[in-house]
Amino acid sequence: MADFGYSLTPSSRIDLNKADRETFGKLVKLEPDVLKCMACGSCTASCTAGVYTRTSIRSAILYLQNGREKEALEFIKGCMLCGKCTIVCPRAINTRQLVLSICKIYNLK
Repeated sequence: MADFGYSLTPSSRIDLNKADRETFGKLVKLEPDVLKCMACGSCTASCTAGVYTRTSIRSAILYLQNGREKEALEFIKGCMLCGKCTIVCPRAINTRQLVLSICKIYNLK
C-alpha cells in the first residue's frame, strides 16, 4: 500500500458494524423524511441559533445515522424551534417536527 504521509487516528474511525442503529430506526419509522435529507446545509446556514450555539440539524442527522447519539444530541440542544430551517429546506423536510421527534425518541429535554 502506498504511503501518503498521513494516517487516520483511531478516534476518527467509525465502525458501523458496532454502531447501535436501532434507535435511529425508530426515528425513521416516526419521521421517514429524515432519510430525504441530502446534507446540503441550508438549514444550518439559515439558523439564527447557529451564531450563538453549536446547532446543526444536518450534522445531527449524520451523527444519528452513524450511531453517535451523544454527539448528535449536542447539535440539537441549541435549537430554538423557530422554523427558519423548514422554510429553506430544498427537500421540504419539516425540520421543526423532526427536531421534536428526535427529542422525544432520544429523551432530550
